[in-house]
Amino acid sequence: MRWVPDFDELVGGSLPPDERERLQRIHDLLVLTGPPPQLSPRIEAGPTLLMRLGRSRRQLRRGVALLAAAIAALLLAFLGGFVAGRRGGNERAVGHLVRLAGTREAPNALASLRIAPDGGAGNWPMQLSARGLPQLPQGGLYEVYLVRKGRLYASCGSFLVTRPGQAVSVSLNAPYRPRRGDTWVVAREQVQRDGHEASTVVLRPTT
Repeated sequence: MRWVPDFDELVGGSLPPDERERLQRIHDLLVLTGPPPQLSPRIEAGPTLLMRLGRSRRQLRRGVALLAAAIAALLLAFLGGFVAGRRGGNERAVGHLVRLAGTREAPNALASLRIAPDGGAGNWPMQLSARGLPQLPQGGLYEVYLVRKGRLYASCGSFLVTRPGQAVSVSLNAPYRPRRGDTWVVAREQVQRDGHEASTVVLRPTT
């Protein structure tokens, strides 16, 4: 049997009627609701060492899983780069920047030749930027050559210098698949008196 406190003993008899009626309603609701439920001994005792260890183990497993995922992502990235490097072993020049310096024929000249990736049709776009090349006599021009096995292998395009020391930037094209060891030079092309053309290298790679 549950003990219920007497309302009159709690509030006395000196309250105004309206206040006594308000408190009476509150008292009746509290009696109807009853006392709050008691906590179980396990909850009342609070978290145990075993519960804390279990939480720590879950956090540790989660950290290990995240670390393993990060390591796997790094390995995949490394593997992708390795495979791409193996596939492009014979195409070292693709996307490569070749720096050129002047020979004794043009000691003040400097240039850079950038080879872009193949667009899919077997042509390798190239962009040459040069300065310090001397102006050639009428009929003379500069030719960009692909050098293979130490010899001028094929032309990649030609350009003119219309005034001394002019800075030039020209778009060229190499319809030849680059190979390991390939490089490029710039040569001066002039027609000799006997009608033959003479090629003289004026720019060669710095390394």
